[in-house]
Amino acid sequence: MTPRLDAISIITSDLAASLAFYRRLGLDISDGAESAPHVEVTLPGGQRLLWDTEEVIASFDADWQRPAGGGERVALAFVCDSPAEVDAVYAELVGAGYTGHLKPWDAVWGQRYAVVLDPDGCGVSLFAAADAT
Repeated sequence: MTPRLDAISIITSDLAASLAFYRRLGLDISDGAESAPHVEVTLPGGQRLLWDTEEVIASFDADWQRPAGGGERVALAFVCDSPAEVDAVYAELVGAGYTGHLKPWDAVWGQRYAVVLDPDGCGVSLFAAADAT
């Protein structure tokens, strides 16, 4: 099993403005998506671009703060084959000296989820469907 880059996530303070910008760049974002706190678009090749409002991120990461100067608004997300793999990859990275930001947990949206910081301090999410075997 090898984690695979699955999604790029944008944390936005103004979802409507962000979606309008990316629509102008040709992304097919459904009408009315502005009313959702989380939006996903599948890109050519199958990877996804995700948007979450600051409020969504703060709802599960109590330490998250709006970054100064635009940093930490884009994060990478790697899909794992199972919840056990999320735990194992997290443990391996932390064991190798990388900083664990959010230990693996069973998220309310149906995934096993964890966040590790890359060497520059950017959040890298690890996730799997909670019911994956």
